[in-house]
Amino acid sequence: MMHGMIRRLFAALALIAPLPALAAPPPATVVVGFDREGIRPLIVEGLANKETGRPVEANDPVRIASISKLIMALTALKLVDEGKVDLDRDVSDYLGWKLRSPRHPDAPVTLAHLLSHRAGLSDKSGYSIPLGESLAAKLADPQSWRETGAPGEAAFEYANLGSPIVATVLEAASGERYDRLVERLVFAPLGVKACFNWIGCDAGMQARAVKLYRHTGEVAADGPDRLPPACTIPVAEGVPCDLDAYVPGTNASIFGPQGSVRIGMVDLAKIGRALMQGPDGIGIREDTLDRMSDSTFTGTTGASELFCHYGLGLQAIEMGTATCNDTLFASGRPWIGHPGEAYGLLSGLWFDLDSRQGFVYFTTESPPPAGGEDTGNFTPREKALMARARELAGKP
Repeated sequence: MMHGMIRRLFAALALIAPLPALAAPPPATVVVGFDREGIRPLIVEGLANKETGRPVEANDPVRIASISKLIMALTALKLVDEGKVDLDRDVSDYLGWKLRSPRHPDAPVTLAHLLSHRAGLSDKSGYSIPLGESLAAKLADPQSWRETGAPGEAAFEYANLGSPIVATVLEAASGERYDRLVERLVFAPLGVKACFNWIGCDAGMQARAVKLYRHTGEVAADGPDRLPPACTIPVAEGVPCDLDAYVPGTNASIFGPQGSVRIGMVDLAKIGRALMQGPDGIGIREDTLDRMSDSTFTGTTGASELFCHYGLGLQAIEMGTATCNDTLFASGRPWIGHPGEAYGLLSGLWFDLDSRQGFVYFTTESPPPAGGEDTGNFTPREKALMARARELAGKP
């Protein structure tokens, strides 16, 4: 009898369908659209923090990678309007020491060369100069330079190392620390809350930080151990993590001008929309802004398939150049902005001057491009994300 009961029990259990496995949440992803009417979140999904299970929100601050260079360029143009820097002047005049490629010792380096990645710099020796180390010493290393022509004539090659030089020049010319300078000239006028390496972001923003994961699942950036009160800037061994003694104009690399802005997508859309609106929107003189945008459409020499049209911290894609592999929207029209890629994150700020529409986005847990950071073309995930966003926005 006992055996019969056991058989009936097993038979009953066999009829019970197994519970489906819980689907893993999608990678943290946010897309925000902007146009003449305003700014609107379109896609908000995934977890900002897998360990706590906190869902991402539309304006949670995230490390936007190389879009930070566009913000740096806007800051430089604002200082041009203030009469404090000249895009075509030898930056040695601002730095107080002579910056030269060892291969071209007589050729001056200018902000225009640096912002357009035409100074002949190389990232082979690295581009992060910790607090307590010398920017001048880094640039004296022959590994920091390429042999592709004199600055200004050098073939385009994307180099993060130019950003610490630009930011340090802006500090030297203004007398202001780089993070505070960007706050005064770009963030505050546009009503944006953002910061570099968490310096200046309050506890509320830190609590909403998007934790970056690699495609393998490991934490890549902005875990709790990498937020204040932990040291959030690169510091040389034996040097205190203390900005109070920092002298502006010596080494702005510590702020990560090449990629370390933390900002939410709603706030980033404010910057994109202001830039799309032109001089009145972004608050830069028309002739100054023309210099930035005109250079974007001239094209680059020796560029990669992605960076075919790059100017002063601004890029144009989908210009119809046959040798380019820069399609993201497939709209048949050019888009203006800047991409980002680092620490498992893909990001972008793009707008179309014809339709007056734009998008900012980030998505996480992405595999690195085969050629390394900032070298890959747009991924299938990004293209699908933009197609979905445009459909949600009701745009052709």
